[in-house]
Amino acid sequence: MLMILVCIAALSCAAILDYFFPHELLLVAGICLMIFVPISIALVRTQLRPALELFRAMSGTVLSYQDRDFSFGLHWQRNDELADLVDAHNDLGHVLREQRLDLVQRELLLDSMLQNTPVAMLLVGLRGHVVFGNITARQLLNNGRKLEGLTLEEILQQVSHSLREAMGHGGDGLFTVSASKLPVVEHAADDSDEDEIYHLSRRSFTLNGTEHELFLIRHLTVELRRQEVQTWKKVIRVISHELNNSLAPVASLANSAGALISRGQYERLPEIMRTIEERAQHLESFIHGYARFAKLPTPRLESIHWHSFIGRLQSQLNFQVVGRLPEEPAMLDVAQMEQALLNLLKNALESGSAPSGVTLEVKPMVEGVRIEVSDQGSGMSDTVMSNALVPFYSTKRHGTGLGLALAREIIEAHGGRIMLNNRDGGGLTVSLILPV
Repeated sequence: MLMILVCIAALSCAAILDYFFPHELLLVAGICLMIFVPISIALVRTQLRPALELFRAMSGTVLSYQDRDFSFGLHWQRNDELADLVDAHNDLGHVLREQRLDLVQRELLLDSMLQNTPVAMLLVGLRGHVVFGNITARQLLNNGRKLEGLTLEEILQQVSHSLREAMGHGGDGLFTVSASKLPVVEHAADDSDEDEIYHLSRRSFTLNGTEHELFLIRHLTVELRRQEVQTWKKVIRVISHELNNSLAPVASLANSAGALISRGQYERLPEIMRTIEERAQHLESFIHGYARFAKLPTPRLESIHWHSFIGRLQSQLNFQVVGRLPEEPAMLDVAQMEQALLNLLKNALESGSAPSGVTLEVKPMVEGVRIEVSDQGSGMSDTVMSNALVPFYSTKRHGTGLGLALAREIIEAHGGRIMLNNRDGGGLTVSLILPV
């Protein structure tokens, strides 16, 4: 409307000038331009200023959206096309704001769950700095203090040797921590002096374009004890069933033998006695297998030389010795340690690994000696590894489930500890750490 009025005014002015100066057309045109062009520009700016301010405000809200701040909105009083654009922009901001609030609530819920889970969680960035550590991880690794910002090396310097060794070994694994080296919070939950068993799981993934490694440390002692109790109940039922199956026929045969003797019929007595002997031997063998684990005697330590000891093992099973054996003798219960290593070597040979891939290595350490039995099989899943030390737990069809459990009992009776680790290249390594 203003432009129409300006045009009418320009035409009127031109007519007046042309009336007074009929022969000065260029002069009239120049004067008109000098007067009305600035006026036109000023009027155009006046008309465009609100739209330009709107565009600047819209640009600012877009930058706020990029910073995840969706609290800003726009207002446009006119009822035109720009009003539709402003409404659409405000609707977008409302949707983003609702999504942001929902995401924040989910993050708070997830953070609460992660912080209060009994599994210690430690997220480490590419440069080795801790990005996240929940409450359980703080209690286990840093006496309840904050972990974020510390490097993994700094944390490992103040934890137990077994945990440091497990985290530096690579792959998943089981490890034990002496009760005296546990944090106060952990030790207060259990007044016993038994070593505590933990399961370490580690996973690598990309987060925001950067490689991260997640460590999960789960306390298994209480769960293992609960499973052991349930397992022993099952064992008692099995033993009771086996005793009944063996004693009932023996009692019946003994009664038949007594009746035959009373009648002077001795022809069938040898057969009856052989059957009773077979059942008794079977029962003795059955009970002996369970009693050997349940009543492990105190180790009788004696000095042994590693070359002769390992030589006896190689005469029974096919495996490779890695590295040089220590020249210094060790104080061990030869029979028990031989049984423990035979169980581990048999498991390694039955893992699907070739005999050449089954190895045994003895390493001298400051705190004692380390025996490693490794294979190139398929390793253990998290579920199998979590139950590997439970007596009578086995994934084999005809397995007894006593191999690892018995090895653990023997090693702990010697004052040592056992660790299980999946190898990065496939397979499993069982480490036995024995004191000097």
